[in-house]
Amino acid sequence: MINPLAPSKAAFYSAILPGLGQVYNKRYWKVPIVYAVIGTGVYAYLWNDGKYNDYRSAFKRRQAGFTDDEFWDARNPGGEIPDTPDLSTDALQDAQERFQRDRDLALLVTIAMYALNVVDANVDAHLKQFNIDDDLSLDMRPYLDLNPVNNSPSYGLAFLIKF
Repeated sequence: MINPLAPSKAAFYSAILPGLGQVYNKRYWKVPIVYAVIGTGVYAYLWNDGKYNDYRSAFKRRQAGFTDDEFWDARNPGGEIPDTPDLSTDALQDAQERFQRDRDLALLVTIAMYALNVVDANVDAHLKQFNIDDDLSLDMRPYLDLNPVNNSPSYGLAFLIKF
């Protein structure tokens, strides 16, 4: 039986809770894949955001004149404070920009994977309604038609598709 609302229902369920549309379509094996992909994207976003915040805080403190950030060794083995940091201010700025770019990219990829989850549920529900009976056939026959005005024949080839 064909349910015309099934694809939209599956897409709606997946939009509400990722993987729920796959459960609705009885494709349970896809649910761990959906959560692994979206979870990886969220993890990448959070990790890059944490690193971005670390480098940004150090950069801002360095600009304010402090030398107590985590990228400046507090003490040498001899106990004295070093004159030069492990990372320069320019290196802190470059790292901050790199982690910001990676964080934003992770967010875009995660949103794309969320949308792909919705599209997958919709397409899968559509394909479940696809007719795969043994009754499907394609038949080719010669075609002949007579023109009623001048009674001249028209020849051709007819393709008959049976559903």
